[in-house]
Amino acid sequence: MSTTRPLSPGDRGPESGAAGPDADAAPARHLVRRLSLAGESGVVPLARDFTRQALYEWGWLPAATADRRAAAEDVLLVVSELVTNACLHAEGARELWIGSDGKVLRLEVSDQGTGDPAPRTPHRAGRPGGHGMFIVQRLCLDWGVVRTPGVAGKTVWAELASPV
Repeated sequence: MSTTRPLSPGDRGPESGAAGPDADAAPARHLVRRLSLAGESGVVPLARDFTRQALYEWGWLPAATADRRAAAEDVLLVVSELVTNACLHAEGARELWIGSDGKVLRLEVSDQGTGDPAPRTPHRAGRPGGHGMFIVQRLCLDWGVVRTPGVAGKTVWAELASPV
């Protein structure tokens, strides 16, 4: 597991491209979407549809090239894996948070679980199941876990490069 850029859940930048007092000085636009998953059924397809809509709104889709299409599909696959892991191993997903600064897209899935996700080692491609965090590790620039003292659960985050 990597935790080289573990921003705390409260340190994610402005919401939905909101401009602060220095908006003219900062060319980077922070785009944010948040989806509550607590108590919902069918959360994996719900999270994928929500993410797909964000990718359309942010110009990732429709993809003009095969590379851009692959980048969008990678994002959707990582969302599926993170939400599935929260459902299978961490008492269910509470929230999906998606943010982009134009260079990096960050995904966060919060849950109630106490354990830490980790790729299964050794990874055996022919074995059913257990590929989720291996896929996340392979597709992402970085990923990790953030815990807030005094708060139950954790947030698993992953970052992918925005397509050029």
